Amino acid sequence: MKLKKWLENWDMTSLKINLKFLEMEFQPNDEDKEAAWELYIEMLTRVASQGLDPAEGDERTALESIFSLFSITREIARRKGRHCAEFTKIAIVVLNQVIRPFSAKWHSLAVKGGLEDSETSIQFRSELKKLQASLRKYTQMLASMAEVEDLTSLERE
Repeated sequence: MKLKKWLENWDMTSLKINLKFLEMEFQPNDEDKEAAWELYIEMLTRVASQGLDPAEGDERTALESIFSLFSITREIARRKGRHCAEFTKIAIVVLNQVIRPFSAKWHSLAVKGGLEDSETSIQFRSELKKLQASLRKYTQMLASMAEVEDLTSLERE
């Protein structure tokens, strides 16, 4: 299957990927599947894919959890090495195009104490909810790549 078709299956065609890569065959190997499994478990258990009730949680902690996906993903890719190229292609694009715009914006505001303001907090949670929708799709993609049951909808929101 071509990478382009695989992304279409997950409604992730808004990702900007070089046409050369989109036309390549997408064939995850065992290392890709293991890497996808590791990140899938991290995603399932974080605010990245789980709802955050308005009366619960803390914006700064949620932001830190989202930001930690960078180091977690890097560590998995580094440990698995060059043999998990299919996983890495997807992971890098999601980090840079989906997570980075959110984390960069909100990290800057958090450093300045902006998350303490109630209106800003409401805006943060609204944008977090949109990010979570994208990251749930990504989590489902990881389950597919890992060839495991998708548990993103196991719990009710």
